[in-house]
Amino acid sequence: MTTLANGLRVISEGRDGLQTTAVGVWVDAGARYETSSNNGVAHMLEHMAFKGTESRSAQDIAVEIESVGGHLNAYTSREHTAYFVRVMKEDLGLSVDILGDILQRSTFAEEEMARERTVVIQEIGQSEDTPDDIIFDRLQEASFPGQALGRSILGPVDGVANMGRDVLFDFMGQHYCASRLMLCAAGAVDHDALVALAETHFGQMAPGTHNPFETATFVGGENREERDLEQVHFVLSLPALPYDDPDFYPMQVMSTVLGGGMSSRLFQEVRERRGLCYSIFCFASSYKDCGAFSVYAGTGADQAAELVPVICDEMLRLGGDAAEDEVARARNQLKAGTLMSLESSASRVEQLARQTLVFGRQIPVEELMERIDAVDVAAVRRVAGRIFTTANPAVAALGPIAGLASQGEIAARFAKG
Repeated sequence: MTTLANGLRVISEGRDGLQTTAVGVWVDAGARYETSSNNGVAHMLEHMAFKGTESRSAQDIAVEIESVGGHLNAYTSREHTAYFVRVMKEDLGLSVDILGDILQRSTFAEEEMARERTVVIQEIGQSEDTPDDIIFDRLQEASFPGQALGRSILGPVDGVANMGRDVLFDFMGQHYCASRLMLCAAGAVDHDALVALAETHFGQMAPGTHNPFETATFVGGENREERDLEQVHFVLSLPALPYDDPDFYPMQVMSTVLGGGMSSRLFQEVRERRGLCYSIFCFASSYKDCGAFSVYAGTGADQAAELVPVICDEMLRLGGDAAEDEVARARNQLKAGTLMSLESSASRVEQLARQTLVFGRQIPVEELMERIDAVDVAAVRRVAGRIFTTANPAVAALGPIAGLASQGEIAARFAKG
């Protein structure tokens, strides 16, 4: 990692034998940096960055990248925004040139804005029509009501429909500064050459300052909607741990034990033994200042009443009877997944960026393996005891939900422990 004079970090990992490079810019700002009045701007900005600059039209950007066989994409998360390209190694310079152009000289032409507002509104509509997608937005709202972290990344339809160019320029001016950007590359890349490209295309960018985000507090609550669907989509969430908590890695192992694969407790008990659902899994979402641990299940209306108590019981049991064989299996799953991802340059560049944004440094693979290996049964039981107790869980449900336990009934189960 090299830091330019203006604060922009340049990170790379060269790998012999490859002919392609994955390169991108990660911005330390996402949806939780928005306010209620500009909710959706980070995502809209990600869309509009490809719609033309002072010297390139939207078509020019697409044609230049695809003419060399490259792929250009982006995403917005709650804490970060990323713009990335995968190209042949000889086209690294073109990639960095285009990334620098769209992130500093986009024009946000009004005619393009009008079209993209419609596109994003269609995206919102598509999400609303996809139950196993929108349910997670509903869960976020129930977990963090009235807070930036609880709002949709896509934003509300009315807000998007009336969003003007000035809102995008204001957000970009506030957050898209050199000290909050990272240029990362993995694959066929020479670090010194990447630094030189960064100096050329990002060296004049203003340093900027750190803009604090709104601190989040897991509140909990319920978001239920009766809808004419074949399945009940149900998600339960409990307050969990931020990235920098000492139990971060034990939480990942515990999550894998509980619902991380076909051998996990939830899959075996809920699907294999009882046949209560087709899909069930759990996941730990960590943020800079908080976290949430969630379980998702899709089930039939007739099975909903039995499903939820079983899920709660399995969660509560883990703190007392986690066994060495399942913890060892979970450790191996996490280690294998980490090592397998290294074989993809796109996955590796994402790892490099996220590690630096979250932990402030690149974590060597050997250290990751050691941290996972250090998680024993006692650690899994401890973190389960920390997380699976709350007075007010968050619950989101969508579909034929008449037989589903209420949030209060679920909370009572965890209160008893």
